[in-house]
Amino acid sequence: MKAMYPENWSQFFTATIQEWKHLLKDDKYKDVIINCLNFLVQNKKVKINAFVIMSNHIHIIWQAMAGNSLNQVQTSFKKFTSKQFIKLLEADKKLDLYEVNAADRKHYFWKRNSLGVELFTAAIFHQKLDYIHSNPINAGLCNFPEEYKYSSALFYKKDIDNFGLLEHYGC
Repeated sequence: MKAMYPENWSQFFTATIQEWKHLLKDDKYKDVIINCLNFLVQNKKVKINAFVIMSNHIHIIWQAMAGNSLNQVQTSFKKFTSKQFIKLLEADKKLDLYEVNAADRKHYFWKRNSLGVELFTAAIFHQKLDYIHSNPINAGLCNFPEEYKYSSALFYKKDIDNFGLLEHYGC
């Protein structure tokens, strides 16, 4: 019998704000991330299994849907969120904090070369899931993973998806 493999494996994705600045400290910037993830899910670009949004980085476990590559999804995510950050920072009069001297752009938010690790086994998936959900505890933001609002921990603990974008991992 021929083994069946997915077109795209689930991926542990990490993106960091340039120079580790705390751009995502304010919830309205975190909401940009949530809105983008919702858009990607609703438009059948990805399935999202887990996430955490910290003040200067994010971790996501996602899987590109058929016809979409992980590279396309990452590029789409970074481009959309960057445009939204510009709008919010202009309104807050803080856009100058993110100016760069680059030939291809005036502002840069995400560090280049984000980390993307394909998750080939359930054991690796669960290790990354635990890592994601431990981030807010390790940062001193909460005592239990499910207490942190911008995380999928509550979904895994009590099956509550406050953002309407999560799907359980199928293993």
